[in-house]
Amino acid sequence: MASSLKFTVRRRPAVLVAPASPTPRELKRLSDIDDQDGLRFHIPVIQFYRRSALMGGRDPAPVIRDAVARALVHYYPFAGRLRELQARKLAVECTGEGVLFIEADADVRLDHFGDALQPPFPCLDELIFDVPGSSQVLGSPLLLFQVTRLACGGFILGVRLHHTMADAQGLVQFLGAVAELARGAAAPTVRPVWCRELLEARDPPRPAFAHREYDEVPDTKGTLIPLDDMVHRSFFFGRQELAAIRANLPPALRARASTFDLLTGLLWKCRTAALAPDADEVMRMICIVNARGGKSGIAIPEGYYGNAFAFPVAVATAGELAASPLGYAVELVKRAKGEVNVEYMRSVADLMVLRGRPHFTAVRAYLASDVTKAGFGDLDFGWGKPVYGGPAKGGVGAIPGVASFFIPFKNAKGEDGIVVPMCLPGLAMETFVQEMGKLLSPPAGAGAGAEQKQQDTFPVIRSAL
Repeated sequence: MASSLKFTVRRRPAVLVAPASPTPRELKRLSDIDDQDGLRFHIPVIQFYRRSALMGGRDPAPVIRDAVARALVHYYPFAGRLRELQARKLAVECTGEGVLFIEADADVRLDHFGDALQPPFPCLDELIFDVPGSSQVLGSPLLLFQVTRLACGGFILGVRLHHTMADAQGLVQFLGAVAELARGAAAPTVRPVWCRELLEARDPPRPAFAHREYDEVPDTKGTLIPLDDMVHRSFFFGRQELAAIRANLPPALRARASTFDLLTGLLWKCRTAALAPDADEVMRMICIVNARGGKSGIAIPEGYYGNAFAFPVAVATAGELAASPLGYAVELVKRAKGEVNVEYMRSVADLMVLRGRPHFTAVRAYLASDVTKAGFGDLDFGWGKPVYGGPAKGGVGAIPGVASFFIPFKNAKGEDGIVVPMCLPGLAMETFVQEMGKLLSPPAGAGAGAEQKQQDTFPVIRSAL
């Protein structure tokens, strides 16, 4: 996709969409996982849809707006506003005020975006417009929708969520309800469940883990990423790329490492080399681990749409990462993920209360979140599944460049894989590409045939830049 693509977006004034019928007026506390400092920001999601002959030229804006109003009857806390209670505790005041909705038109066709839609998207700030005064933590709308009609009859749906209210799975659950109602359903299939008390601290709080993801680390060496000269690029990992990376692991780990372990270890190692910290600097790889599905031991009910994940962290010095083979980083990631269970989640909630809901450590840290199974690509508002659906960019949050998403993706050749948006300073991005090239080369002794095959593979990754 040509990042140089320019187009004009004409927006109507933003309006508030309230629930379609009266909803309870009450104060609902968020969980002690929801309201930590690292989630107090708005996160953007974007969905691209083709024109559909089956819809007979219907305008997507009123269809989606009306469905949002009906969905808010069931998910009425989204129509409220956050307020802060004693000890920085967040609660949503269910006021029924509504969510922001913008109707827009753009003088561009879907095919102008290229064959393989992926972040970074051109003119993103025009497609998910930051309405002045709408992005505060307290007292602002918790959701923003923008439907931008395209010249070809397709449209783009931009959504911005206050992250304290829901995680990716929770947002998809709500958007799934909107999609069902837009297609004519009388009510959502999944009944929303609040139950935020499931992830509240114990009394008295008693953290039982080290939680190095929340270490207080002074930035004495100025190693927070500089915010100037930031470059956004996306990297595609298909079957060939993943096989080539896995070949660099020792046989025992090769069989045990998940795709998340593999990619996270690779990105951590390459990103550290690209930023060139001193060898003794401690680097952190923060992994998002979902507590749903019974793996953690917490009975998260179906329909729960709050944040239900932890930030376990792998820790190593820059020198250790540089001197060790890829398997070292992958093994550390795997171990960190394995810590998360019911006791770990309770321990995080306890720590939040005792330490004033701290932000996860950003100094010399990198965070990876896997949304390949979240379901953004399945959201059908009547126009079929999206051409692209998922996070609008990498590097989101309070500190740009710290986070990346793993997004399901089909490239221009029709190959299924994962696309990973990265955000780094310009020179660091060049080094990052070089470092990744080394780990996509066949290991020693693989033979000339493997080397030639990988030479054919690496350009596939670079074509996603």
